[in-house]
Amino acid sequence: MKSAKWLTIVSLFILTSWAHPSVDSTLDTVAPELSVCSTSNDVFTQGEEMVYKIYYNLGFVWIAAGEVVFRVHEDQGNQYHISAVGRTLKSYDWIFKVRDYYDSYIDKETMLPTRTIRKVHEGKYRLFDDVRYDRSKEVVHSRKGKTESDVNEEAMPIEACTHDILSSIYMMRNIDFQSQQEGTNLPLKIYLDRKIYPLDIVYKGKRMEKRIKGHGKSSTLLFQPEVVVGEVFKDNDGMKVWVSDDENRIPLMIESPISVGSVKAVLKSYKGLKHPASY
Repeated sequence: MKSAKWLTIVSLFILTSWAHPSVDSTLDTVAPELSVCSTSNDVFTQGEEMVYKIYYNLGFVWIAAGEVVFRVHEDQGNQYHISAVGRTLKSYDWIFKVRDYYDSYIDKETMLPTRTIRKVHEGKYRLFDDVRYDRSKEVVHSRKGKTESDVNEEAMPIEACTHDILSSIYMMRNIDFQSQQEGTNLPLKIYLDRKIYPLDIVYKGKRMEKRIKGHGKSSTLLFQPEVVVGEVFKDNDGMKVWVSDDENRIPLMIESPISVGSVKAVLKSYKGLKHPASY
């Protein structure tokens, strides 16, 4: 398995399925009222923080391997500043050290990104990528390299409603799936690493008493991102994501089989929610 794939997989919904395009779609419904192009926010506010614990399983025992922390920073005028930091635990660093940083600046009126900055440290691998979105010309400009001082620049066209990793998550939290039927599909396009990845998120309906580690039985909405079968994933519908069935719509737990074992991400703690948690 390639470096830090558990962190990549956790990101597939928390950082919505960013490394793999969807294929062989057999989805039932695309709801026309579900827009990814212009979504108003009534779900999160500045100061919100969510911490996820990452577990890796080789078939016999779940091993705590890392954490991912998501924050909504102080008000930025007409933009939201949202960050995610992924890191292995110190006890896991000797196997493979991960320190990944993501920052996204998102237009408040559309929930579309205006700028994305990534700093990746995974073992010996390093990456810096500063992306700016020119929505008027439907072009992105990327300054990418191993470090901030060693980059090359490239521009490429995008579609009007293209998201980045973080904007897609916080946009989706603002979509009310509760009124949608099971099998409803939300197609997205996400820009990452100078490529456009199509993705389908399938709504699988409510699960009223899902047991979530540390939270007991919770009322949840179940989603299933489509992924590509190959080096990491055993099948294209094995990933499951449980989201709180309340006004906050927080991802509570993610489980996915992978080519060797499986991974799980569980909400460890939260603070600064806009609405009272009622799951």
